Amino acid sequence: MARYLAQIAILGAQVVGRALMKTLRQEIEASREAARIHRATQSNSSGHNANDVAVKGMTLLEAQQILNLKGLDDRQAIESHFQHLFRANEKPAGGSFYIQSKVYRAKERIDQELSK
Repeated sequence: MARYLAQIAILGAQVVGRALMKTLRQEIEASREAARIHRATQSNSSGHNANDVAVKGMTLLEAQQILNLKGLDDRQAIESHFQHLFRANEKPAGGSFYIQSKVYRAKERIDQELSK
């Protein structure tokens, strides 16, 4: 009887061990795939330099994404997007101070790039 219980325990441990190893392999593969996709999007992101330096914690690409801009050519579009997002995220309008500050920092980063 004790022998059968020991065999059941060993077989159970083996099954759990195999399942755990399979899960770990899948997670490692998913992590590698996500890293590969991240690198690909960073290097090919709309023609921008992959070495875009983060100024005040924000890259130029991130600033463009926050303000929903395709390029930096149209200053009027930059200003209108900024004004719209800044007003939409004011506290009295039910907005978020955090998002409003991100919008402000994005505009600041783009202005810094345009002044070069």
